[in-house]
Amino acid sequence: MTARRIVLLGPPGSGKGTQAARLAAWLGVPHISTGDLLRSEVQNRTELGRQAQSFMDRGELVPDHLVAEMIRTRVQGAPGFVLDGFPRNLAQAEILESVTIVERALHFRLDREEIVRRLSARRVCPRCGRVYNLLSSPPQTDTVCDSCGIALIQRADDTPEVIQRRIDVQYAREIGPVLEFYKKRDVLREVEAKGTIDEVFRAVQQAIQ
Repeated sequence: MTARRIVLLGPPGSGKGTQAARLAAWLGVPHISTGDLLRSEVQNRTELGRQAQSFMDRGELVPDHLVAEMIRTRVQGAPGFVLDGFPRNLAQAEILESVTIVERALHFRLDREEIVRRLSARRVCPRCGRVYNLLSSPPQTDTVCDSCGIALIQRADDTPEVIQRRIDVQYAREIGPVLEFYKKRDVLREVEAKGTIDEVFRAVQQAIQ
């Protein structure tokens, strides 16, 4: 039986977002990205968005209870979903477990050097927010947004120094307990994330069977 309630775990730059969108389309279930949910709340200036913005402005992670409230309304009772960006720590995994049954947790493995290489090449349009990667998904013309025609920028958190710190502080410290949590439930599967998009997707398909 193919799993349909799926969470994707892995370091920044491991391709979770790309694979999540593709997997959700293949399964015919919603792709739920915490990053997209947060941006929507902030752009719409909701109460949750205003609270989240105060943390984001300081370069801090949005607290578990704020993110969990957004996620709860999207997954509770849902027959299927691909969740990207949540859970990031054990507390979030336990919150998610209280509202739904995760059938498969996929951990995308990628070495540090490749993470830095990929994220350092990421660029974003300051007007529409579209994200490009100069290595894997570049714009049609140099470093100009295809939609807006204005110059792309590199986010402050996509420099090599900040990326290294994110790996050490925000990811490596938190992910171990999450992996162990899903391993004990026998739903954790490892996916090698170094390869073409098609190669990784085939590995993802095999992992959810």
